[in-house]
Amino acid sequence: MLRDSSKPSLIQKIATQAQVTFKNCDGKELLANLADLRALLSDIRAADLNIAPPKKKGSGSGTRARRRAPVTYMHICETPTFSMGVFALRSGVSIPLHDHPGMNGILKVLYGKVRIRCFDKLDGTPDPDPDLETVSGAGSEAVQKDAVCLAALRSSGEFTQQSAPCVLSPRTDNLHQIDALDGPAAFLDILAPPYDPDDGRDCHYYRLLRTASKNGEDKKDEETVWLLEIPQPEEFWCGGEPYPGPKVTL
Repeated sequence: MLRDSSKPSLIQKIATQAQVTFKNCDGKELLANLADLRALLSDIRAADLNIAPPKKKGSGSGTRARRRAPVTYMHICETPTFSMGVFALRSGVSIPLHDHPGMNGILKVLYGKVRIRCFDKLDGTPDPDPDLETVSGAGSEAVQKDAVCLAALRSSGEFTQQSAPCVLSPRTDNLHQIDALDGPAAFLDILAPPYDPDDGRDCHYYRLLRTASKNGEDKKDEETVWLLEIPQPEEFWCGGEPYPGPKVTL
């Protein structure tokens, strides 16, 4: 049976719903539209985008292997409201702890398994401990006061293609680290609005200095940590490759 080419693909439906959802990010309408978007994303699979896990290959040239990007990005579409694409991670690779200032986001695993740890910056961050400059791992770095912040670990979990989408907001789960576990992994990523350094939405990277406390007075079993803003780690960079799936138009 031939496929009805007039019927929109699932990724087209997702893009259309994302545009509707994030066009107006206020009130109960957002919650209802976000629920519809999450439902569509729950059904997406790698095959819907003509994507599959990479086939195992020999190690080949050591130089060539070293130059391969640890993460590649397949751009699907972008509007002033949102951007959407696929990130593919090599086995054992991490996307370092980073933020999405003023942005909403949704992540849906397409293949493989990832661990996602999500943090929130805490308001009214106190002065950092003097001991931070001598914390193991900080080395001899001069820790700048304005580069250190206090954050709460909100969640840590493992996600596969069967998992529900991971959702972040401008204030909740906005900082996160993504680790590929037990092999390569890929996920569909929606950010709303897109990154735009000229409008204050630039990506910042962080490194955990140390745990500040556990079982805080305000929230039971909440773990707080000191984070240091750092340049993009040298071992992490993102290459590009063509998106092979159904065309998306908006």
